[in-house]
Amino acid sequence: MRQITFTEAITEALRQEMERDPSVILIGEDIGVYGGAFGVTKGLVEKFGSDRVIDTPISEAGFIGAAVGAALAGLRPVVELMFVDFFGVAMDQIYNQMAKLRYMSGGQLKVPLTLRAPIGAGISAAAQHSQTLYSIFAHVPGLKVVVPSTPHDAKGLLISSIHDDNPVVFLEHKVLYGIKGEVPEEEYTIPLGKADIKREGSDITIIGIARTVWNSLEAAEQLSKEGISVEVIDVRSIVPFDKETVIKSVKKTGRVVIVDEDYDRCGFASWVSSIIADEAFEYLDAPIKRITTPNVPIPFSPPLEQYILPDSKKIINTVKSILG
Repeated sequence: MRQITFTEAITEALRQEMERDPSVILIGEDIGVYGGAFGVTKGLVEKFGSDRVIDTPISEAGFIGAAVGAALAGLRPVVELMFVDFFGVAMDQIYNQMAKLRYMSGGQLKVPLTLRAPIGAGISAAAQHSQTLYSIFAHVPGLKVVVPSTPHDAKGLLISSIHDDNPVVFLEHKVLYGIKGEVPEEEYTIPLGKADIKREGSDITIIGIARTVWNSLEAAEQLSKEGISVEVIDVRSIVPFDKETVIKSVKKTGRVVIVDEDYDRCGFASWVSSIIADEAFEYLDAPIKRITTPNVPIPFSPPLEQYILPDSKKIINTVKSILG
C-alpha cells in the first residue's frame, strides 16, 4: 500500500469529502492560497474556489461564530484554528454556542462542525504556540474530541468527524505532520470512540495519545530487548472514550502507565487513572503511574522544552521502576 504523510492524509480527507458533499466548506486564516499554517489545505482553493475555501481575517471569534451559524443553516464547515492555544479568543463561540445548541434546542438543531487545530510542543514555538489542551475541550459537554497519531487514523477519523452531526474538536500534533504511513486511496471511516491497540503485550499497559503513542512504541521496542512485553494503546479519541479496551488491557497486564503531553493538573492522564482505579483496582499489581508535562509554560529553549516533555527514556525508567 502507498505511504503518505500525516499532512497529506488530512488534505486527502478534506478533498474527498468536499468532492462528495457540496455542503462541506473550509474556513480559517491563511487556508486559501497560502495553504494553511502547516500546509494542510494546500491546493484546495484552486480546486474548489474561494466560496468553499474561505480565507478569514485574524478574528477567531468572528469566523468560528460564522461557522456555527453556517452549521445551523445546513452546511458542514471544517474550521482551522491556526494553533489550539488561540481557542480562548473564541471561547464563547466554542463553549456556549457550538457545544450547547443541539442540547438547548432539544435536538431540533444540528451543529455538524469540525474544528481542526494543531497541538503540542517539540518545535520550540514557545509558550503561546505549544500547548496540548485537549482536556479543556473534553471537559465541556457537547463536544467530541478526537486526537489521531498516524496518517491512517487521521484520514479515517477526520472523515468520521465531518460526517458527525455534532461538533468535533479534531486535534493534530504538529510534530506528527511529516510522519509517513500506509493510507488507502479510497474514502474510509474509523468510528469515533474506538481505541486501537498499536502493540500487544502481557507485562504492562502503556496508554498514549497523539505524539506520546510514538514515544510509547519506541519505549516498548527497547523494553522488548530486555524481555519486557508492553501493550500500547492509542486512545484516538477522548470523547467518546473507549473505556472497555483500556480496562480489558489493564485486567490482562495488571500494570499501567499513562503518557500524556497535556498538563498534569486536572488532565487526561488523571481522569483515565480515576477510571482504572474505579473499575479495575482489584486487577492492579502495582500503582498507576502517569508521565505528563508539569504545570509550567512550555519553554522556548529546546533543551528546557525537551526536559519537561514525556519521552521514551522517561517511559522506560517508569516501566522498570514498576516491574522492580
